[in-house]
Amino acid sequence: MEWLTTVDHKKIGIMYLAGGAFFFALGGLEAILMRIQLMFPEFSFLSAQSFNELLTMHGTTMIFLAAMPLLFGFMNFIIPLQIGARDVAFPFLNALGFWLFLFGGILLNISWFAGGAPDAGWTAYVPLSSTSPGHGLDYYVLGLQVSGLGTLIGGINFLVTVINMRAPGMSMMRMPLFTWSSFVASMLILFAFPALTIGLLLLMLERLFDAQYFVVASGGNVIIWQHLFWIFGHPEVYILILPAFGIFSEVLATFAKKRIFGYSAMVFATLIIGFLGFMVWAHHMFTVGMGPVANAIFAVATMAIAVPTGIKIFNWLLTLWGGRIQFTTANLFALGFIPSFVMGGVTGVMLAVSAANYQFHDTYFVVAHFHYVIIGGVVFGLFSGAFFWWPKIFGYRLNETLGKWFFWLFLIGFHLTFFVQHFLGLMGMPRRVASYLSNQGLDEFNFISTMGAFLMTIAFIILLVNIFVSIGNKDNVRDPWDGRTLEWTTPTPVPEYNFAQTPLVRDLDAFWHEKYEGDGKMKASEPLEDIHMPNSTILPFIISLGLFIASFGFIYLNYPILFVGLIITFGAMFVRSVKEDHGHHIPVDRIKRDLEGDHHG
Repeated sequence: MEWLTTVDHKKIGIMYLAGGAFFFALGGLEAILMRIQLMFPEFSFLSAQSFNELLTMHGTTMIFLAAMPLLFGFMNFIIPLQIGARDVAFPFLNALGFWLFLFGGILLNISWFAGGAPDAGWTAYVPLSSTSPGHGLDYYVLGLQVSGLGTLIGGINFLVTVINMRAPGMSMMRMPLFTWSSFVASMLILFAFPALTIGLLLLMLERLFDAQYFVVASGGNVIIWQHLFWIFGHPEVYILILPAFGIFSEVLATFAKKRIFGYSAMVFATLIIGFLGFMVWAHHMFTVGMGPVANAIFAVATMAIAVPTGIKIFNWLLTLWGGRIQFTTANLFALGFIPSFVMGGVTGVMLAVSAANYQFHDTYFVVAHFHYVIIGGVVFGLFSGAFFWWPKIFGYRLNETLGKWFFWLFLIGFHLTFFVQHFLGLMGMPRRVASYLSNQGLDEFNFISTMGAFLMTIAFIILLVNIFVSIGNKDNVRDPWDGRTLEWTTPTPVPEYNFAQTPLVRDLDAFWHEKYEGDGKMKASEPLEDIHMPNSTILPFIISLGLFIASFGFIYLNYPILFVGLIITFGAMFVRSVKEDHGHHIPVDRIKRDLEGDHHG
């Protein structure tokens, strides 16, 4: 019950991590089933329909239900600690955002047991999606709508938190880079997700209520969906990659024992990537017939992103230059990321050439590029962050030997799987196909690719084993890596109120500055006194549950269920509006006892 009602950003962060990890494993299982199907030519392990459903659910699950929630888990747990805040700006909305994501994810996956999952690809292009029979696409529309609402709420919450709740002395240009990059990603969420919401709404109206937005014969236009989807879909890549960049900046500086090289340039590069990332959505649509002028503009803008990204890469390398580098698992993932991601970036520039794109379009070359960027960037970032912050979040350290086995197997498996897919694409193998003919020269590379996928699966199992066998490893969990930023000043486990006294920040890398330039302790910016905290509440869970129930009413056009769900949601919102909840105070005596216990501990 405590977990159902919590509004504590740390517990919500842990729930995001647990939910995201579950969906990550599910998406990985879907991927390995597809790779088994493609292991041999004309293999009949899966039917074409099952393959299409797995393909759709793998992409949707990994992007919406795994990568984003895992990043949100880190953002929830770490950002308030890094900026010296006691909580996020809107704890109630934070809890609501999590429950909406979880119920949306469950709703989407119920489609497996309700007559078939969505089968139109994760991009759900119309008219394929608008005319797809069965209810699979309806689950897609409603599930993403509910979970997307949660993401939008979460993004707004982080923006307000970072703007308003930084500790005294922490100017914008003293913020840790993970917080900076999460802040820019939250701005992108604010502008990108409404486009998805509108697109899904139009698709829902067309599928359920016979609207004609995309029906060409009735004056509709299928390109509308592509624009709306990619106005969301392209920034989404940067919503994922920017927080991962932030994680690498923290990890590389910590394990090189140096301040990050070119901090200001890193901040401005992040902002420019965010801006350009938003402006180049139409490079996904070079082949739909926009014309040479539009293609040229979007091609140049897309290539321009390589400049600020290159600045970041060189700053990371110069941070390592002359540093006392420690090869921990967290740092290995950060080091492995740099060449892997650069390869994904180079093929991105190739795809940005609109003339060449006509050849690469919808081949395995695109699949290879996309996975190099997302796995080589985002997933490596998630694993790096997991090993880095695990002691702070869960109170024990992961085993380093198993961690390194995990890293090397995953790295080799990843390159084995996706490197050869570039050549499959250049040889003309189309993406999204359930099979291929033999004697086309595609057999060997597909077999190698599947072997790589098996290797990644074994690596992931080693990670799971590591999580369970390391539970007793509780030595030195407060500041195990000689950390630089404020989260490492807090006790482990972090108390409900985060900081007994709000810290006073005097430099970039505030904790490092006090350890090596000051007396080793953070200065306090306020006297020790009672701390005000929000109360727990079950209402976010109930509001989300109501929308979950109402979604079934929409999918099956069952109005009693629809109204019951909406009444639950609006009833809970009404209770929230009229009930006065002023939170509670933690008395100073208890805080003093905690501090004494911490000192003796």
